[in-house]
Amino acid sequence: MFSDDLIALALKLLSCSQKDLASDLNVSPTQISKWKRGEYMSQDMEELIRQKLGIGDLNPSFILLAGSVDNTAKWQKLISYMAGLAAEYTETGYVTAPLVEETEFLACEIIQLFVDMGVKIPDQFPSELDIDFDDDENDGDIDGLLDNNQYTIAIKKIFNALNDVYGFYVAYVDDLMMNDSLELYDTDAVNIEPRLLFLAATKVDMDISFAPKFREFVFQTNNEYTGWINTVKNKAFQAGIPLRAELLNLVHKRHDELGHEAEAESLGINNNRIHPDIYMNEILTGIRLIHQVLPKIMEKLEIDDFVVDNSDLRL
Repeated sequence: MFSDDLIALALKLLSCSQKDLASDLNVSPTQISKWKRGEYMSQDMEELIRQKLGIGDLNPSFILLAGSVDNTAKWQKLISYMAGLAAEYTETGYVTAPLVEETEFLACEIIQLFVDMGVKIPDQFPSELDIDFDDDENDGDIDGLLDNNQYTIAIKKIFNALNDVYGFYVAYVDDLMMNDSLELYDTDAVNIEPRLLFLAATKVDMDISFAPKFREFVFQTNNEYTGWINTVKNKAFQAGIPLRAELLNLVHKRHDELGHEAEAESLGINNNRIHPDIYMNEILTGIRLIHQVLPKIMEKLEIDDFVVDNSDLRL
């Protein structure tokens, strides 16, 4: 729980100053300032503020992004419904956990994702999407509505891509992340799984007029993932652990290609297969290092007549 967002929301919804809020909560104005900077807030204090704001268990960050408590509840309901639909159609052989677990967090991520891509979040929730998803009589209308709204079209594409991206992650990366000997949880690679929704979004066709910052978003996300995945590869290389797929495919391949690779792994088709190019970059890096260091070593040892015997290099 981030105290800064809860305090920002309290100041907004209560339309009060920090001094007024401090008095209402019976704390010092200095304490309000500390919470605004993200300092730890006790659970009792959090519950007290939530009660005063009447937000229940809703995520304060989500409310700030959505614009109001009412908007947040409606986005939450819509996105949770769409996540359930997408989860039913995964074909990778793996469960897409973000679509079936903690859907409130997923809904907040979708809105944050839209903001990062430059999508304008409407001041009021789209009235045509304000549907009772629990009413069976609406089933025939819902699909048509979801396929004719720019927000739900984008969400549907992203969730479909997430099925494939997450399947590849579980098939080829998750075991490495769980390998204590690699100590990956002490590196930036820990960001790989939490940000898979954002990576999935880079693999869909997005209307630039709808998401004007999309290209910048793709560039930044791919750069981040390239660094994180190379960390995993380097750790595995140093530990002598073979990989069954090129992990950078997460960045470079289309989501449907990733889904096919994940499905093949789930069916056992890729068992014990070692990709021939997995460590090619690491090998080339090692060769370049030797090429730079060896002349210095030879100069230090005053060796100037060394000749390579190619016959010793043949198998």
